[in-house]
Amino acid sequence: MIQHCTISDPLPSSTFEIVVLQTQNNEPTDSYFVRIYPSHSIVAGGPDRTRRDDAGRATLKHDLSPTEARRIALTAQGFNGRTRAEIVDAAPLPKAIRRLGLLQIDSVNVLVRAHYLPLFSRLGAYDRTALDALAAAKSKRFFEYWGHEASLLPVELQPLLRWRMARARRGVGTWGQLRVYAGERRPEADALLDRIRSEGPLAASDVEGSNARKGMWAWSDAKHALEWLFWSGLVAATHRRGSFERVYDLPERVLPRAVLDLPTPRGVDARRELIARAARALGVATADDLRDYYRIPAADAPLPIKQLVEDGTIVPVRVRGWRQMAYLHRDASAGRKLEGAALLSPFDPLVWRRPRTERLFGFRYRLEIYTPAHKREHGYYVLPFLLDGALVARVDLKADRKAGALIVLGTHMEPDAPASAAERLMDELRLMASWLALTTVVVAPAANLGGPSPSSAPNVELAP
Repeated sequence: MIQHCTISDPLPSSTFEIVVLQTQNNEPTDSYFVRIYPSHSIVAGGPDRTRRDDAGRATLKHDLSPTEARRIALTAQGFNGRTRAEIVDAAPLPKAIRRLGLLQIDSVNVLVRAHYLPLFSRLGAYDRTALDALAAAKSKRFFEYWGHEASLLPVELQPLLRWRMARARRGVGTWGQLRVYAGERRPEADALLDRIRSEGPLAASDVEGSNARKGMWAWSDAKHALEWLFWSGLVAATHRRGSFERVYDLPERVLPRAVLDLPTPRGVDARRELIARAARALGVATADDLRDYYRIPAADAPLPIKQLVEDGTIVPVRVRGWRQMAYLHRDASAGRKLEGAALLSPFDPLVWRRPRTERLFGFRYRLEIYTPAHKREHGYYVLPFLLDGALVARVDLKADRKAGALIVLGTHMEPDAPASAAERLMDELRLMASWLALTTVVVAPAANLGGPSPSSAPNVELAP
């Protein structure tokens, strides 16, 4: 672990020398030569992290407080005190997605599909059909593939993920039940590929004789074969139907020719760029946090991280209280204004890696969808509540679309939640209900919000 490091005075080439003076066992380590462009401060817009030693040389502050790390992470993720709007047009959506790097897609629809929520949490009540249009557009700026699980990604990332496609074609890195289509059952997958080539886009339910079974994970043989083709990059997703079923076609009929014609980078170069993007989106993160963002295998992460340190994209730092080394992106900033409230999807990039959530916020969070009901601690579909830069509560929500109600099944306040948390949470619930075209918020008896009586708020009912 780095205990101290220095940056020498600027050289004419704008190269700074970072010298690690000692490690945890007080043994010297190697020096690193890092290019840092003059326009980049270590933490732009945040507290000054440079100081001078007795000789007048600039030095890099080698550690961060937990509060600084949290502010950096929130700012990197777009929670920088912006006022969220009750009505948001489509214009800011692409920029927001690119800032995050991806939106995770999940099939659970008890409240709303997971990929819709992160933009609501950051921007406000945008029209969900605008995101649908971006995903389904014939001239694609975003495409679906395996990023952090199934994800909606900027189309320029497609070349950076070809190493994953190539591995899948060899039966590596996929689910076990798909690997047979890289081997003994490859002719079945090829037959489906030929059918798509001749007939056009197909979904699993369009394939005759697929013997489709009901249930989220009861996939047919055709679905397995199509998923292997998709993972391998031999087909691409055109869109999803209203049933959330993925539709597949040839990549050359889905993705822009300009993207497909780009050269395929070496695997290590592609993974380095993905980790660099993860570092920018996270602000400050451990090696495991960085590789998890785009699901980089553990064995593939050390070399790209080392290279990013050497070229100055990330800087090793210590966050007090963190057991692992952390890495600070060179463009990271600690926002000065973090006021605001937001409900977060369980699959939001800010909280999807649970160990990091606990390190940043002191908030232990687990998804209990697959936990038997009698063993759940907080509920089925539980959203953390972010208030003024802290996670202060969690709320179990369900959308009853027929009744036009957002149902609050349970709430749990953190011990240090401010007195205003309940009232601010109710405001956020009303905003979410309006965004989802639900007319009322119904609070179940078990959902003890505290604070003012929920029934005194407009458009709020107490369930009998």
